[in-house]
Parts: sequence; structure tokens; C-alpha cells
Amino acid sequence: MAIGIARRQFISALGGAAVAWPLAARAQQPPGKLPTIGFLGTSSASNWGSYVAAFVERLRALGWIEGRTIVIEYRWTEGRPERIAESAAELVQARVAAIAATGGTISGLAAKAATTTIPIVFTTGDDPVETGLVASLNRPTGNLTGVVTLANQLGAKRLELLHQIVPKAEAIAVLLNPTSSSTKAQLIDLQQAAATLGLKLYVLSASTEHDIDQAFAMLAQQRAGALILGVDPFFNGRRDQLVALAAKDAIPTIYFFRGFTAAGGLISYAPSLVDSYRQTGVYIGKVLKGMKPSDLPVIQPTKFEFVINLKTAKALGLTVPPSLLAITDEVIE
Repeated sequence: MAIGIARRQFISALGGAAVAWPLAARAQQPPGKLPTIGFLGTSSASNWGSYVAAFVERLRALGWIEGRTIVIEYRWTEGRPERIAESAAELVQARVAAIAATGGTISGLAAKAATTTIPIVFTTGDDPVETGLVASLNRPTGNLTGVVTLANQLGAKRLELLHQIVPKAEAIAVLLNPTSSSTKAQLIDLQQAAATLGLKLYVLSASTEHDIDQAFAMLAQQRAGALILGVDPFFNGRRDQLVALAAKDAIPTIYFFRGFTAAGGLISYAPSLVDSYRQTGVYIGKVLKGMKPSDLPVIQPTKFEFVINLKTAKALGLTVPPSLLAITDEVIE
């Protein structure tokens, strides 16, 4: 059964002369058929629209225009990891010319397991060498390369920022997905940072929607003064649920991507996902023109975003220190 086949157009009213197809891409497709890109995402089209738009925009700038010179087949798993392998297999069966595996390590590994020949460009917050996506950052082997966001390695910085906005909170909780490969490393990082700041750290776990509800119920019992959301693709697909629960229980929370803050979350600190998706679009464009993934070094982030939602801060009765506002990249009012 086809899972998450969400075909969405992120461009409209395309005018002007048709852009010529690069010869390499035409060679991969039957005569008269547009090259097809497989897009494998672990969130949802509604949550991830701005990032996909950045991906499509960069492809367009390179001459790959959705609906005119390329087709994009989208597979969204809606935060359900059990769907990822089947979705990757569907894209391989569709004989796509390249796969953008944008849902973190889990999507990259699923695509890697599904094909050894179709070029794959991944995005991940983990170390792709440690997780087995590539053998080397500078010289990836096989059919994979990609973009690293390093989102999983910023826990200590997030705890520091949260402590500054809620300085009276002596106990802070962290919500992690126990099934994630990066959970252990994230927890060690946060425990060390909490010890340095003299804070007590409560650990909560969630890998289902019901677990999330239970975790927030436990927050009240533990009297944690704030919450850090651990990095995991599962939480991307539960953005609205997480933001709504934090608002309902008046829990100051720091998130790992801007999208949470834009949806009403308090603060976020993360690499720029928009920039990462643009870079993914650049690499997809390169492999469509015939470049091998093994000749494209894994890209590491250069732009980070600290975002504060002042409306949410006011609702929580918090005053954002001028020192934090001075280093904020974006203020949502």
C-alpha cells in the first residue's frame, strides 16, 4: 500500500521559455519522460513547507523546474518511523533519478538500504560517519553524500540559553526519544552541561503520541521549571502537539528547529534548516547533471539561528534579558 504519497506543488504559474534538460538527467529517463526526484521526509508537508520551498527554489535557480523539467515524488512518513523503509522502497521502485533523504539519519539509512545505485543526498543532525551513512566527510563512498546540520550536538548551548531566560528554574527536564540512535550522546552532553550550571536534570522519554502526553503529565509532578526538547525526527512530526502542551502547562521550552518557535514555541537554537535544504537542492542538481555523490564532500553548517517568540514569552510571564535579545537572529512578535 502506498504510504504518504503527498504530491504538492511549491511553485505556481510558471512562465517563460522552457529550460533545456541537462543531458545526464535525460539519459537516466525513458524518452519523453521528465527526470524524477524522490523526496523522503519524516515530518509532514504542512510542517515542512518552508524548507521544501527552499529546496525547490534552489533547484529552480539551477534550471530544474518542478512540473516542467523535473518531477518530484514526495513521501512523508508523518513522524512514524515504521513507514520509512517502505517509503524508500517505493521511490526506488518508481525508478527515480535521485533521492533527497531529508528526514535525518533514519531516512538516509533507509534510502541506503533500498538502493546501491541511485544517488542519495541526505540531511542529518548526527555524525554521518559514526552512523554509517558515509565512510568519510571529505570523500564519501558509494552512492551517498549530504548535508550535516549538527543539530544533535547543540544541547549544552540550548540548556545555557534556556537557563538565561528562566534563571530561577533549578530543575530542567529533557524529553528524548529512547529509540533514537543519538539519544545517549545527547543525554551525556546535557548532563555535563547541567552539572556545570548547577542544575538538576530530569529525563523524560517519548516515542509515541501517548508517551508525549504522559511526559507532560509527569512534568507537573517533578516540578521542572523548563523543558528542552531532544532532537529527533519523530518530534518533527509532533510539532503542534508539543507546542500546544507546552503552552497549556505553561512550560518554557527550547526547541531544536525554528519551525517550533514559529508555531508558538518559546525559543529555538539550531542550524538554519532553510540553508541546509538549499544545499541539498544544490547537490541534487549536481547529481542530476552526472556528478557522483562520492565526489561531493559532505557539507557542514555555517549558519545558526537563535529565535525568540516574544508573544509566547509574554504569555508565560517571562522577561527576555536584553543580553539575549542582543544575540537573537530573529524575534517573533
